[in-house]
Amino acid sequence: MEASRPTPSATPFSTVIRTASHEQHTEAENSSFMSDLLGGRLGVAAYRRYTEQLWFVYRALEETAETLADDPVAGPFLRPELARTAALERDLTHLGGPGWRGGLEPLPATAAYADRVRACAREWPGGYVAHHYTRYLGDLSGGQIIRGTAEKTWGFARKGDGVRFYVFEDIGNPAAFKRGYRALLDGLPVDDLEKQRVVDECKRAFALNSAVFRELGEEFPLTA
Repeated sequence: MEASRPTPSATPFSTVIRTASHEQHTEAENSSFMSDLLGGRLGVAAYRRYTEQLWFVYRALEETAETLADDPVAGPFLRPELARTAALERDLTHLGGPGWRGGLEPLPATAAYADRVRACAREWPGGYVAHHYTRYLGDLSGGQIIRGTAEKTWGFARKGDGVRFYVFEDIGNPAAFKRGYRALLDGLPVDDLEKQRVVDECKRAFALNSAVFRELGEEFPLTA
């Protein structure tokens, strides 16, 4: 007997959003810059530059979070144990010294990414959730691969300064935390049309991230 195709309402939204964005996720992971970084073929300067770009994006996510704390759509996702800005600043101090902010500017793609996050925070809580999901669940998962590579390649202390961005000290059980996060997605209090918009924004988030990787790749091309 042929199995019936599940209807959108029968499929958990966390599954829908993960499946729909799989292609964009894979493209981002397989960018030449990230492949070179994870392959240990780039120097610590490239890692620092990447970390700087993350700082701009996470400031956009976290400086706007307070305004969404009571929002029924975005509010439940705003967990203090996820916050990354302070860890990024500690890493950047380690990488660039106390004056690391001096003259620091985002890449054009990073500025566009941060601007989009802030626009969603101001105008569209569902879109903010799409960006929140794309970043934080990725950090809890694939981000750990980057941490391991950084420790091995550039000699950072295990889970120490330089890689603290990837260390979620207040999340004792990442697998359980991710299950809880996906349950929040499954219970997102919006209709199917809005859920589709959230899926589309998730794809856009991956595309914005890929654009950052492209510009980083142009800045740090591998030399023969």
